[in-house]
Formats: sequence, C-alpha cells, structure tokens
Amino acid sequence: MGLPVSPRRRTAGLRRSEVAELAGISASWYAWLEQGRVRTSEQVLRSLARVLRLNDAETAHVLSFVDSTAARRKPSRSVSRNLASLVDALTPNPTVVIDPHWDMLAWNPGYAALLTDPARLPPRRRNLLWLVFRWPPCRQLLVNWESEARTVLGQFRANAARHPDDPRFAEIARAVVEDPDGARWYERRETAAYRPAIRHFRHPVVGDLRLRYVKLAAVDEPGHHLLTYLPDDHAAEVGLQALLAGSGD
Repeated sequence: MGLPVSPRRRTAGLRRSEVAELAGISASWYAWLEQGRVRTSEQVLRSLARVLRLNDAETAHVLSFVDSTAARRKPSRSVSRNLASLVDALTPNPTVVIDPHWDMLAWNPGYAALLTDPARLPPRRRNLLWLVFRWPPCRQLLVNWESEARTVLGQFRANAARHPDDPRFAEIARAVVEDPDGARWYERRETAAYRPAIRHFRHPVVGDLRLRYVKLAAVDEPGHHLLTYLPDDHAAEVGLQALLAGSGD
C-alpha cells in the first residue's frame, strides 16, 4: 500500500497509525473515532472504508452511522389501516410487515400458511430472526437454510449496530446465540445488505416453491418494511393457491 518497509510484525494487518495515514486523518482522531468519542463525515468514513477494503455491504453499514437522526427515531408498534389493507390485498402472496427489530406486526393468511401463524406464537417470539434460528421446521422449509440464515443475521446485525442501547435488539441476539449455528455466525460479526432474491421453499403440503423475495419501505411509517413473496413461476403460483385453500382461509 506504499508504506515503508518495517520489521516483521507480530500480527497481520495495518497499525492504527497506518490506517489513519492512508485515510488522510490524524492518528488521535482515528483513535477517538474507534472509541466513539467523536462524530465524523461521510467523506472520512468512505476514506476509511477504502483503506480497510470493505465490500459494498460493509461500506453501507459504516456509512449508516452518519445519520444519527434516523437512529434515534422510534417506530410505532402499530400498522396503519392503509398498510394493513395492502397486506391483505396481496393474498395469496405471503406478506408480512416488520419493524426495525424484525418483529412481525401484521401478516396475511398466505404468510401464515407458508410458514406458521405468528398469532400462535408468544408476542416476544413473533420475530423473523427467532423463526429462522429457533423454530425447527424452518431448517427443512428453506432449502438453502444456512445461506439464507447467515444473510438474514448479517442484515439484522447491521441494523442492530445502529441501536446499541436498544434492549429489544439485545433480547433477540440472546435468543439467536442459543442456537449453535447462530452463536458461531454471530461471533464473526458479519454484516449484509438486502438484495432481491429467489427463495426456494420445500413445503410439506405443496412441495417445492420458488418465490421472489421483495422488501419495500413504508415511507409514511418510518422503520416499517413490507416483505412479500411473489411466485417465480407458474408452479409456485398454483402452489400458493393450493396452500391457501388447504389452510381453510
């Protein structure tokens, strides 16, 4: 990286002073930044991301700390009539509304039929992370469970890092690490950004379903997101219809 040759290091990687030098900031300022004692600009964070060779998801995670106003905004635990009506209108496509903790606030019969009816769970367990890691059928339901679980955990961790004093995030993290896989992956501190994807389900009633996973932000309800699964082919469309008919809704 253009630094002077130095004696053999005891550990791999850059020294703190070298990171600061390459990013164009003072070593003391960088130390204060690491310790959370100062605020900084997007320009400085982008420079640090470049020096540390962060990928796109990791860079987005670092830049999210610039918006302190959004981090302090507390979302509502209720869902508006308009958003609830949209969830119902998307039936039979499985749809759910989540808050920043990934707690499920509203869902339609299609979602209950595909996974499980959140109404049957205790309120503190109506959470997507809890379903993925602590609800055993999920491992058989999601064909690529390990990949999906790590991605979901990385997205959750990126959001939780912006709310270090929020007890609900800590509560969910404790539930995740009770699962051996969750504990191992959580320790790696991986983060991930949302990307549209196709999820492959193997449902015990209707068999294989290939569903497109779509996530939309509710502009008039800060912090709320609508997640829906759309059929990726005709077989999935027929399967969702059969699944809903079999649920009795």
